[in-house]
Amino acid sequence: MLKSLQRAERQVTSSLTFAEAARAIVRARVSGRLSAEAERAAVRALRQFERRCYVVAITEDVLDRVKRPFPVEPVRTLDAMHLATVEILAEPPALVTVLTRDGRVRENAIALGYPVE
Repeated sequence: MLKSLQRAERQVTSSLTFAEAARAIVRARVSGRLSAEAERAAVRALRQFERRCYVVAITEDVLDRVKRPFPVEPVRTLDAMHLATVEILAEPPALVTVLTRDGRVRENAIALGYPVE
């Protein structure tokens, strides 16, 4: 687990995170990249992470924000939903750190004033 997740006061994520992760686990199992045992472990880890998070639903506010441009376009729809979720929190950017491995999300989060790891 990332050290930043271990020391975070509160972990917040979109409900989309769990849909995407669950689909990745299914794809990995079906393609043979995960054994049945590894799949079960991944599902357990995902459920454990979900229990530790405050999960933000995909609301009309999130969907409305997705429809407007972001500072660094193009942005794929699912990435835009994650960025919109961060903005919908209405927290000052200095109080929120965005954790991502995606370059487009990273660039946009920085452009919006959020620290990124």
